[in-house]
Amino acid sequence: MKLPAFRPKDLARIAPMAKAVAVYAAALALGAFLLEWLEYKYMTRAFATEIYIVLIALAFTGLGIWAGYRLTPRTIAPPFERNEPARKSLGLTDREFEVLERLAAGDANKEIARTLDVSPNTIKTHIASLFQKLEVERRTQAIQKARELRLIP
Repeated sequence: MKLPAFRPKDLARIAPMAKAVAVYAAALALGAFLLEWLEYKYMTRAFATEIYIVLIALAFTGLGIWAGYRLTPRTIAPPFERNEPARKSLGLTDREFEVLERLAAGDANKEIARTLDVSPNTIKTHIASLFQKLEVERRTQAIQKARELRLIP
């Protein structure tokens, strides 16, 4: 029976995990060697048994956390994709959408007006229109609903 050959792509994926497992195994072997070297009877006489057990537990907890960190794959969030059909179905204008983005950034009406070079009263009108189109009553609700509809990240 012929065994399948590993491709370089497979080796590149396995190599970091194998290295982490080898280091973990070496650390465990070193710990076992240290326990023998310290002579169990001497340690139990010099320190109370409870302290000895706690030290071993802390060592293995540290090794476990380290191994878990090294062996757990990291997931990368997919890039944000704006839901354009929802934006069009709500009838949001470009300016209202700019105001919504500034609201999500936490800007006050005056800051939004200064950024967009319009008057604060115009911003109030855009916000009132946004609230009506999103069917909300507060800024936080508008931001929450926009995120649920994937209009803003």
